[in-house]
Amino acid sequence: MRRFLLTLLFAVPFAAPLSAATVDGLSINSTSVGSGPTVVFVHGWTCDLSSWDQQVPVFSKKYHVVTLDLPGHGKSQLPKDGKLSMDLFARAVEAVRVENKADKIVLVGHSMGAPVIRQYAHMYPGHVAGLVAVDGPLDMRGFPPPNFSAPPSLAGAEGLKTRETMIRGMFVPTTSPAIQDHVLKMMLGAPEATASGAMAAMFDPSIRWTEAIKAPSLEVVAGTGQVPDVPKTREVLPAFDASQVAGTGHFLMLEKPAEFNSQLTAFLDKIKF
Repeated sequence: MRRFLLTLLFAVPFAAPLSAATVDGLSINSTSVGSGPTVVFVHGWTCDLSSWDQQVPVFSKKYHVVTLDLPGHGKSQLPKDGKLSMDLFARAVEAVRVENKADKIVLVGHSMGAPVIRQYAHMYPGHVAGLVAVDGPLDMRGFPPPNFSAPPSLAGAEGLKTRETMIRGMFVPTTSPAIQDHVLKMMLGAPEATASGAMAAMFDPSIRWTEAIKAPSLEVVAGTGQVPDVPKTREVLPAFDASQVAGTGHFLMLEKPAEFNSQLTAFLDKIKF
């Protein structure tokens, strides 16, 4: 369950906010900064776009960097019925892509953001130049793991305690107090309906399709994770590779940003947008 979530301490003051993107009448909060090929960063479960504070200023020097809050997260609106789905999340990403007038994009998804960008590639393959999963699955054939049992209800006071326990389990002894505080505040601040709805979306059987995604793809695994079997994964992601950032918990891009950014840079350098 470690494979879900996000962030850090200072906002990026020069990232221009966008507000015109909508999906199903819901306003989608996003930011856009830099110029060049477009890279879209997608956060995880009960997180928000601040997950990428250590990536935006680095990659916007060479790329057009877009971040967004998925529906029900951060400053983006939650459907009135509280229902969330991978299709809705993917369509929100598409609305932001259109708003930015981008064509081919590389999508970087942390935790739940990995199945989100996978679903995007399924729905909009013509706009995908590459996929990068950050401690989250692109190959859903083994998700959830055989021994996994879904968490109890996330509603009410007990549900909030359950969420906090899950989140604290994503840290390692070296995760700084500042990162822990930021992540806890961010994730526990998400609405109860978002926590429950997004969790249900991740375990929706309809997203277990297995057709191949041909775009170049990379999975960067936290130190606490297990590097995927690359040959097996290439059965459904023919241009797949994997790497790891040792000594990190689930929020590797915040815990060791320089090392993570180096691995992402190497991947982006190979992409033909």
